[in-house]
Amino acid sequence: MLQERLKIVVIATIVTSIFSGQLLLAESPKFTKARKNMVQKQLRTRNINDEKVLNAMGKVPRHEFVSKFYSKQAYDDHPLPIGHGQTISQPYIVALMTQLLKLKPDEKVLEIGTGSGYQAAILAELTKEVYTVEIIKELKEKAEKSLKKQEYKNIKLKSADGYYGWKKYAPFDAIIVTAAPEHIPQPLIQQLKDGGRMVIPVGPQGNYQTLWLLEKKGEKLEFHNISPVMFVPLTRQ
Repeated sequence: MLQERLKIVVIATIVTSIFSGQLLLAESPKFTKARKNMVQKQLRTRNINDEKVLNAMGKVPRHEFVSKFYSKQAYDDHPLPIGHGQTISQPYIVALMTQLLKLKPDEKVLEIGTGSGYQAAILAELTKEVYTVEIIKELKEKAEKSLKKQEYKNIKLKSADGYYGWKKYAPFDAIIVTAAPEHIPQPLIQQLKDGGRMVIPVGPQGNYQTLWLLEKKGEKLEFHNISPVMFVPLTRQ
């Protein structure tokens, strides 16, 4: 009799979960393995040594942020197209830029260029407040759906020209820019807290750009040249 009651309770719970959208299908083992290999072979071997960043990269399902056509390549060592002339960055670059921010759990971070939403998900694993701006409305809406599916509650999105940041929620402890302007936008510098960090690629379209780490100290900015990179240009209105 007790066993029958338990069966009924279990069945009722499953049915309720299905209709409420709370029952998530188990991930394919091939994606789990691919993500583990990405962390071990692409990141740890290339001086990504922040364990919090590595854990986030090992947790967030990158294949959920690309189309099914590209899902088999989601954990490969290269960027992938996401439509509208935009890309999801190479995993190493995502990890490198995130590591450079040195995020703390109670900080507020601004991302310029939401794209697929993957970078925002990585940031959301590391800190309490993520604000992300995407100029292409269709990408913003698609990213919003992907992030909602992954049940992120600490990310705010909007569609706007990222050059101007998000003044309403400024100042930010950290800013990450995932497309390349030809110069560093002054509004982003103004929205960065004293002691804040910004990671941004800068340079002309079609050529290699430079990835910079900026640290704001009072009225002064410290610039650190990190490496040559190639990003899509920062789209403007």
